[in-house]
Amino acid sequence: MNERKSTELIIIHCAATKPSMDIDAEWVKKVHIQRGFRTIGYHFFIKRDGSIERGRELREIGAHAYGKNAVSVGICLAGGIDEDGNPENNFTSEQMDALNRRVKALLRIFPDADVIGHNEIGNKACPSFDVKEWRKRNVEQYKSE
Repeated sequence: MNERKSTELIIIHCAATKPSMDIDAEWVKKVHIQRGFRTIGYHFFIKRDGSIERGRELREIGAHAYGKNAVSVGICLAGGIDEDGNPENNFTSEQMDALNRRVKALLRIFPDADVIGHNEIGNKACPSFDVKEWRKRNVEQYKSE
């Protein structure tokens, strides 16, 4: 296992799946292996019901954000596109609650990490919601607790 030496970023992703698709980390792992990855690229996966599943080991270098994997933790949420394949913020309240809890826990471990959306470092719609706005409402309060 290649271990991360530092954690500067917590990167939020979406699986770019339709709301009708109830996928899990095992499904993503299969897709990632088909793409040539050794295993799932994310450290955490949040299902539609808000269940949080483990992906890679927390200290392991991920495979989720080209050029930033060695300094980041990746969290992926099921969903993110509409039934026609267009980006859509269709995450459940359970998913967003789970994301809040997971990010809060990660910031206790990595207090200097910045929380960003994948689209902030790549030309993508992922994670299909405004992480900058979400961060203002949620992350800033975590850092001051």
